Parts: sequence; C-alpha cells; structure tokens
Amino acid sequence: MPFLLDRRSVLLSAAALAACGRNEIPADTLRVGVANLPDSLDPARGELSAAALIYYQVHAGLTDYGPDGELAPGLAESWSISPDGLTWTFTLREELAWSDGRPLTAHDIVWSAQRLVDPAESFSDLGDFYAVENARAALAGDVPPQALGVTALNDRMVSFRLTTPLGLFPVLMREFYPFPRHLIERVGDDWVEPEYWVSAGAYKVESVSQTAISLIRNPHYYGRAGVSIPRIEVLSVRDDATRVRLFRAGDLDLAQNPPANQISFLQGELGDRLRGFEAPILRYLKLNHARSPLDQLENRIVLARAVDRDFIAREVFAGSASASASVLKDSPNTIPPAPDSFQFERPLEIRTTTGMGERIAVALADDWRRIGVETEILVSYPTDLYQAVDAGDFDIAVAGFNRGLKADPFFMLDPFGPTGFAANFNWVDDQFAAIMQAAREENDPGLRAETYFAAEARLMQEAAIVTLAHERAHWLVETRVTGTRDSVQPMLWRNLGITAS
Repeated sequence: MPFLLDRRSVLLSAAALAACGRNEIPADTLRVGVANLPDSLDPARGELSAAALIYYQVHAGLTDYGPDGELAPGLAESWSISPDGLTWTFTLREELAWSDGRPLTAHDIVWSAQRLVDPAESFSDLGDFYAVENARAALAGDVPPQALGVTALNDRMVSFRLTTPLGLFPVLMREFYPFPRHLIERVGDDWVEPEYWVSAGAYKVESVSQTAISLIRNPHYYGRAGVSIPRIEVLSVRDDATRVRLFRAGDLDLAQNPPANQISFLQGELGDRLRGFEAPILRYLKLNHARSPLDQLENRIVLARAVDRDFIAREVFAGSASASASVLKDSPNTIPPAPDSFQFERPLEIRTTTGMGERIAVALADDWRRIGVETEILVSYPTDLYQAVDAGDFDIAVAGFNRGLKADPFFMLDPFGPTGFAANFNWVDDQFAAIMQAAREENDPGLRAETYFAAEARLMQEAAIVTLAHERAHWLVETRVTGTRDSVQPMLWRNLGITAS
C-alpha cells in the first residue's frame, strides 16, 4: 500500500497539529515526527528503509530487540541449534495471540515463511533468509513455496533447515514478522487496511492518511503488561527543519533527524531535549573499480589517505560525527601505507546530493587538490544519484547508510558483501567473500566478531571504499517522554512512557 506525500498535505497536517497548542496536548498520546512513512505496511512488500521504524511498533519478530538493542526473546521464548549447525528450532511462548484474539501458532510461522518466498506475494529482499533450504529456488519459481525448509513440529515449535550454517540466524529473526493467514486468505492485499488490520506487535494500525499513521495499543500483545502508551500519532514531515519547528512549538514529543548543521545551535537552545546516540550510521565514498584510474590500488590508497576526516567531522558535521577510516568502530585496521607513486590522468567526478553530501564533496575536492588531483562535483537528486551508481556511471559517489538498531558488525559490513545492497561499485573479491561467509557461519559471538574484523581488514587493504565518519543519531525528545536510554535510540516506542504536561 503506497503512501503519497506532497507539500500541501504536509502543511495541512502541520497546521492541524499546531492548532492543538501546548495547552491541549493529549495526555495519552505520543506524537512522533518522522521523515517518511513506509511504502507498505506489509513486510513482504515494503522496501523503503522508513518501513523498519513502523514495523518495530506494529509487528512482532520471532526474536526481538532488547531494551539496549541486544538479542532477546520475541514470539519465541527460546531457540536451539542442531549439532551440524544447519537446523534452528524455535519454541514459541505459550498462549500467543493475534491482535484479534485468534491463536498464533507454529503453523502460522511456517505459512508466513512460505509467503516470504512466494514470488507472487513477496517483493522484498530476502537477504540471509536465502540460507533457508529451498528459499532461493522457491522465490525463482523453480519449486513451490511449500518446499521451503521450515516445519512446524507441533503448535509451539518450528524448525528452520539451512543450506549452510548461519550463526546469526536468531539475530536475523528479529525482523522476521509472521503474517495473519486467517485474515489474508479472506481479504487478500487489503489486510493492511485499518478496517481489517491484524498483527502480533505492541500496536495496531487504527488509521492511515497520506501523511500520518495512528496506532493504538494491542490488548493481545504478549508483552502488553509493559506497554504504557495507549496511542501513538506518527506524522510524516519530510523537511528536517520543519520537524524541528513543530517540536519547538510543542506539537511533537519525538522528532527524528534534526538538520546536522543545526546540532550545535539546537544543543544550546534545547539542552537535554536534544539527544545524541551512538548508532550504526556510516558515511563513506563509493569508488568505481571499473574505471581508470580508480581500478588501480595505489590510486585508491592515495585518495583514502589524503582525506582530512577530522576537518569533515568537525566542520561539515559540526561535531555530530566521529572521524573514522574504518567501517567498524574501535577497529584495529588501518589504511595501507601511501605508495611511492600514483597517477591521475584526468579529473575525477564526485557525485553527490545537495546539503551535507555537497559540503562533504567540497571538502574532498580541497583535500585532493592539495596532492594534485583535480575533481568536478556533480550535484543531483537522490534518485538520479542512485540510478547513476547502479548503472556504473560515476567515478566517486558520496554515500551512507543507517542500520537503525542493528549494531552487530555483520550489519555494518554485510552491505559490501557479494549480495549486499551497497555492493554496487564494481568490486569483486573472493577473499573478502570467503571471510564474510566464515563469519556468518560462526556461532560463537566473540569469534564471529574477530572474523568480521578480518573481513574489514581485507576491505581496507584493497581500499575498496573510503570511509569518512561514523555519524551519531539525533532525536528531539520532550521532557514528558520517559523510558529512554542513553545507549539506544528511542525507536521501540512500546518501552516508552509519557507523563502529564
């Protein structure tokens, strides 16, 4: 179900909120300002990163995010792995129910997994769900979805048979969201409409408009005793500065992503109501390995070493990011030593978007001019930039991603793996792929982390990308919001509370 957004509807929604005023703040409602709404409320159809934030509230994973972002029980209270490392078995909580009160069983989990690999039903990227036996063949239409290696052992136990070991499988199951078979088989794609809505998450969808979603507490949620906020109003306001104005006017309780160039100013104005969080947000440069002179390792190393990351972190990000040459935080890996010689026979084109990306490009151009490398900056809309990169029509592209609550090293490095969403810069390295595969198969968290550091070392040895900074996530948080933690972004609204204003 797509959500359309236009300037007029945003202004109307903002005006409606503003009309409430500080003296009419609803005591039972959390008001949240976000940049975008999901493109679909169906996890088998949603593709925009904005969908994840809403999915956290209205769907329930087989496993879950704990209060500090760690792996925790979800619909499943426990899980185990077979001696050969190929079968994971999950035991569901007792007396699970959908939001309409119908029992939720292991048979629903099996049907939901089959729906995910049904090419007629699922449009989303399966990622490492491909490790489940016959998942890839089912999605390609070579075998029926019922051939998927997922089996209900009884009403409360379900097993997943994998083709290769995957030690991270329980972590990945935090965002495997079951679907209400009994509803979908009756109303089809309309199951995500508010009048039909059924899910297993902490909140249900009450209403949807072009710019807003209203959520109400699910009385059948397994963790309902810990959910204190009865209602949540989510307003989509694409412009970062407008979200700040609504927050300062008292019309929002939470607002994500204030403008990075206003962080210092807002800290002075808002004090503790501006919160910064360590987050898995990486800003980096894609280098097109298929184009000369970037196809030469020594040239890539020279560019990586010439970047003044401290200047970018201090001046461009205004202190809201930490300069870093590595993908993983606290990494022992470094950029290889500068070569004795290098050669750039032409100016390099830096592709970027307006705002922060453009300012980064200007800083890079100055850094590289100091070593005799000339550049040209091409500023475009995000969609044009993405299309150019996918088509290989670029030299260097300013890029970044935000992995939300996913802090495990896997989620920072996996985008650059052979099937990763960021692996579109014409770099193919069998050694990196092999180390990443070994890390995925490792069950021991400590050994897995060590293996990911080894994978990162290979990424840096090849100067495959140029890492610039780790950004902090910023949220505006009203004083009436309780339950936030310094260690994790306020993205799990079921853990929050609100006090009377």
